[in-house]
Amino acid sequence: MNVGKVVVAGAFMMSVMWAGPVFAAGNPEAGKAKAAVCAACHGRNGVAQIPGYPNLAGQNEAYLISSLKAYRSKERSGGQAAVMHGQASGLSDEDIANLAAYYASLPADGGE
Repeated sequence: MNVGKVVVAGAFMMSVMWAGPVFAAGNPEAGKAKAAVCAACHGRNGVAQIPGYPNLAGQNEAYLISSLKAYRSKERSGGQAAVMHGQASGLSDEDIANLAAYYASLPADGGE
């Protein structure tokens, strides 16, 4: 066994794990245009007015991307997942990145 190769392979694996997932930067303006349908449940400025619905304003962009992709692939369940499955099913990766960028750009209180 070549110890040098093992060390290099181990270092590579650690760098990959440290880097975490990489997400494409979305366009907040395009996300804002796409977010009109989201407002019914998540509020006009990303702050839900309906108890039990999550606020999206100021949420972590990577989390939003991960969540929307999980809803789109029906990997996420519980709560209003059935509604979100339908909403996310028509979103492209670009749409998801744009929506996430938009909501992440908003102040957590929705600017109110």
